[in-house]
Formats: sequence, structure tokens, C-alpha cells
Amino acid sequence: METQLELVKKVQRLLKLTYGLIPIIAGADKFTNLLTDWSQYLNPALKSILPLHVHTFMSIVGIIEIIAGIMVFLNPQKGAYLVCIWLVAIAITLLTSGNYLDVAVRDLTMAIGAFSLAKISGPKV
Repeated sequence: METQLELVKKVQRLLKLTYGLIPIIAGADKFTNLLTDWSQYLNPALKSILPLHVHTFMSIVGIIEIIAGIMVFLNPQKGAYLVCIWLVAIAITLLTSGNYLDVAVRDLTMAIGAFSLAKISGPKV
């Protein structure tokens, strides 16, 4: 029979894989747009004030996401907090644009998972 601690460790490993790999994959795809055209999710108000081309901006976003995913593997607590904040920021931009509200809800749900990973990866009392 599994102990509570063993179960938490298994959940932590699963969440670590999820919140490490998904940002890396999504970040890398910002350079290829194989999964989707990521620029469609960019708030039009933000697009209009960007001082650089949308593709360049999305490439920068991709680099940040890759770094966040790597951070989850290296330091799950700090990396998961970063992913959580990043997902909430994306959701806010989607909500304020009034577009892709389903994606905003999904990202907020994912942020809760990342927050959960951060909490179970923190210092043990």
C-alpha cells in the first residue's frame, strides 16, 4: 500500500513532467507554428503598440516559455511559480481581448496545476 508521501511524490513527478515539457514544446513551436499560429492569440491592442514585428515578439515569448519549462526541471518550486504567473498573464491578455475565452479558462486551470506543483515542491515542514 502506498503511503501519503509516496503518492505525493508520484503526483509531483507527473506535474513536473507536465509543467516542464508543455512550456518547452509550446515555446519551441513559437518558432515553427506547427501546432497553431500563435500570433492569433495576441491581444490586438498589444499588437498595435508592439515596437517590433509580431513574429519577433512571439519568438521572445517562446524563449521565455522554454526557460520556464527548464526551470521547472531544475527548481520545481520556483519554475512552477513562474509558469503559474505566465499562464495567468496569458489568460488576462485573452480575457481583456474578449477572444479565445476558452483558452483563457484552460490557462487559468493550468495555472492552478502549476501552483499546486510549486506548493508540493516547497520546503517540507
